[in-house]
Amino acid sequence: MVERLLLGGGSLVQPLAGSLRERPGTTRVGTADETLAMALREEGTEVTVLDPTDGRALADQPADVVFVLEDSREAALATARAARAAFPEAFLLAYAGEDARDHGSPLTGVVDSVLDPGRAVAGEILGHIGDAGLRVRELWDVLDGIERLLVLAHDNPDPDAIASGVALAELARVAGCAVDVCYYGEISHQENRAFVNVLGLDLVNLDPDDDLSAYDGIALVDHSRPGVNDQLPADVSVDVIVDHHPPRGPVTADFVDLRSDVGATSSLLVEYFERLDVPLPTDVATALLFGIHVDTNSFSREVVRADFEAAATLLETADLAVLERIEAPSVSAQTLETIASAIRNRVVEGGILLSNVGELGERDALAQAADQLMELEGVHTTVVYGIEAGIVYVSARSRGAELDIGETLRDAFDQMGEAGGHVDMAGGQLDLGALELVDDSDESLHELVEGVVTGRFFDALGPHTDPRTPTIGESRRDPTDAYFVTPPEPSATDETPDTEEPEE
Repeated sequence: MVERLLLGGGSLVQPLAGSLRERPGTTRVGTADETLAMALREEGTEVTVLDPTDGRALADQPADVVFVLEDSREAALATARAARAAFPEAFLLAYAGEDARDHGSPLTGVVDSVLDPGRAVAGEILGHIGDAGLRVRELWDVLDGIERLLVLAHDNPDPDAIASGVALAELARVAGCAVDVCYYGEISHQENRAFVNVLGLDLVNLDPDDDLSAYDGIALVDHSRPGVNDQLPADVSVDVIVDHHPPRGPVTADFVDLRSDVGATSSLLVEYFERLDVPLPTDVATALLFGIHVDTNSFSREVVRADFEAAATLLETADLAVLERIEAPSVSAQTLETIASAIRNRVVEGGILLSNVGELGERDALAQAADQLMELEGVHTTVVYGIEAGIVYVSARSRGAELDIGETLRDAFDQMGEAGGHVDMAGGQLDLGALELVDDSDESLHELVEGVVTGRFFDALGPHTDPRTPTIGESRRDPTDAYFVTPPEPSATDETPDTEEPEE
């Protein structure tokens, strides 16, 4: 729960305290102005009368976010210095009246952000009439013309795709649409199943033969091309596309929002709710927060300011207790067996580990195995693969800026199926028919798959290989007994797909 502390006696203390008082978390005021303190107490705000420039007086006031609110630069600077000393880890924002416009003042070197009222008002106006405002109005106009909408996540959806779909569906209902959130494939990862079940999300699992003619509108979330990472016809007409991955081909729809400069599609949906002033239901806010958390790998991968701001907005409404339940699901026996097979069958060459797990029981276990094997000493890249229903599924991880694992998988396997992803996380789906493997023997089939996958991967490494990697030599199969290795904590990050890439 966030602890907010307002310090000072400026003109913004009372209105800001009133605005924050009803929000989740706690809001307290520290001021030397006894008249202001009395007025705030009558309104229901917790107040301590103290000298806000006295660091010792602030020491007993817990705070995650501190607002320094004075009407002069000198008073704001003195209070800010005391607050920074008392709360070195807190986010510190200052208001110093009209003096805030001087960004060369000492105040900017003490606090995290200085509020300029002129800029704040201008930003609010531009948010309604500028690019962001026009974008959401465009979306609203498209939704307003649809009676029944199909919101489609990519195949085997991850939390970001699911959350984005649920959020877009909520906006569509407010706009007057009947709407279904759908997906092809399966949700097999135990954490993602818990995510859907605990939040009670209403999703429709489609079959490739299902008739979709009842829908007069289609929206794609977290991917951008029909027929690529979904099972729609490639030439189907799409009305809405919302995605954060760069496309690898033409993208057309009545409304398109493709922004690869954010870490999650869920962050874009938060912006829509804010711009349209539509309240966020608790379950939708919780889903979006989890989507951002997973797709940015706990705010450590490809995360930008917009993702942090979206998460901060969601914290006011999301149910954090539910998120704790989602992040502690049980692990299935099939998942453990796949991880054990990956450990038993690993081959390491120059810091690059490959493992063929054979027949897959749960596809998502590949990614968990790829994560687990990254923990081995001396390993900087893992590629784990297996076969299910005539498809070879690949999951890969890499550590370090010199190797782009997403581009490497594209180079290796794009001509045989779908492959790609991020710098440190990628996946692929290869059709056995494209590999021209015709042997009926299961053992021979797996050996042939191993030869093709391993050979093409190492062939593709040339321009992307970390120069520090030793020259690839003779394979070294490690016979260590896998059953003495502790399985990884379940994580949904492995399902984060690229726009038109298979799950990773």
